[in-house]
Amino acid sequence: MIIVPVPLADRCYDVYVGAGTRHELAAVIPESARRVAIVTQAGIGVSVDPGREHRVFEMPDGEDAKCMATVEDLCRQFARWGLTRSDVVVAVGGGIVTDTAGFAAASYHRGVPVIHVSTTLLGQIDAAIGGKTGVNLPEGKNLVGAFWQPSAVLCDTEVLATLPPREYRSGLGEMAKYHFLGGGDLDSLPLDERVAACVGIKASVVAGDEREGGARATLNYGHTLAHAIEIAGNHDLRHGEALAIGLIFAAELARGLGRIDDARVAEHRRVVAAYDLPSTLPEGMDNDQLVDLMGRDKKALDGITFVLDGPDGVEITTGVDRRLIDSAIDAVRA
Repeated sequence: MIIVPVPLADRCYDVYVGAGTRHELAAVIPESARRVAIVTQAGIGVSVDPGREHRVFEMPDGEDAKCMATVEDLCRQFARWGLTRSDVVVAVGGGIVTDTAGFAAASYHRGVPVIHVSTTLLGQIDAAIGGKTGVNLPEGKNLVGAFWQPSAVLCDTEVLATLPPREYRSGLGEMAKYHFLGGGDLDSLPLDERVAACVGIKASVVAGDEREGGARATLNYGHTLAHAIEIAGNHDLRHGEALAIGLIFAAELARGLGRIDDARVAEHRRVVAAYDLPSTLPEGMDNDQLVDLMGRDKKALDGITFVLDGPDGVEITTGVDRRLIDSAIDAVRA
């Protein structure tokens, strides 16, 4: 087992990476917790034992379940059961579960401790780490939420073998992003070390910018177009699949701005192809619609805000000419 600390002063916590780490849950439950509310989905198929009184609360499957109605339903169920501020919520599942249950925990009684038992590759290297919780609105992804750091995160790599191939591949899209955030040649590492390396990168960024005032936004590399693709396509593509396209778009846009050269764009395409991820937009997506959706992105402060590669690494970029945006979108068309 590999333990990766997230150094946030008085809110420091550990991320446990390795096969079978879900069995460590009882050891990381706060001593004050009398009851444990386990939030999961019926299809997850991963059971945990918190070692004390607990109840399982199932939320619906699918991206549509990541909404305000689910948060309200969970909080009402917590209240009827008698969950208190000294108890704990445990989210067992992928990013949809940890984002939604984390926001419910942040909201209920103005804050109940939460622990994430992440069961997907995407969740283990991204969604479960760093305390960003939230749900979607019809107008955009993750527009309502809170920063609420977990007490611990368990990344059980053993359960990854049970994931459907497409779900696992979606996680590889997020892993591809870390290649360009200091991850280097992640391909050469065993799975546990690869996951831990990604967690370490995210933990380092979060420690320096917990509430996304600056550097943390670089973790959204590739996400600006990715989120637009997901909404425009009614989530036909998984997040990691859309992100792979978003990474190549970001590289093409950076080249158009003179920030990177042809070889760096080729490296983006190589990494995406090595993970067997899509590199072109689904048919029928309109530039105007995608640009409009990118403008609604939650990190947009003054027009569309991009995260782009450059000579000093990945940075926040604004004020990009629309013609260059259109050109980069066209570069990821089939």
